[in-house]
Order: sequence, then structure tokens, then C-alpha cells
Amino acid sequence: MYPLLAEITGNIASAFGLLGAAIGVGLIGTKAAESVGRNPGASGKILVQAIIGMALAEGLGILALFLAK
Repeated sequence: MYPLLAEITGNIASAFGLLGAAIGVGLIGTKAAESVGRNPGASGKILVQAIIGMALAEGLGILALFLAK
């Protein structure tokens, strides 16, 4: 019975980690689109920063997926 409980809690922890990463990527994308709308001239710099931020958020989500299992 205990291995099943450990598997369920690991899956729940992975799900929360990936949910946090998905929310983070969504917020970064939303704010980047807002920023480009306000200052289209800075779209190149904003795009670079947004891609770096999204990559870091996704990396943390993947770490949560593998470390919680």
C-alpha cells in the first residue's frame, strides 16, 4: 500500500511543479506582449528577455517533474 501512496504523492508534486511552470510561462508571455504593445521599438530586447525567462521557468518545471518522481 505504501508504494502506491508514494507514487501518488510524487505525481501530485510533479503536477504542481509543472502547473507553476505553465503559469510562469503564461505570465511572462502576457507581460511581454503588453510591453511590446506599449513600446514597439524595444521588441527585440523584450523578446530576448522573455525567451530567457520562459526557458528558466520551463527548466524548473522539468526539474520538478523528474525530482518529485
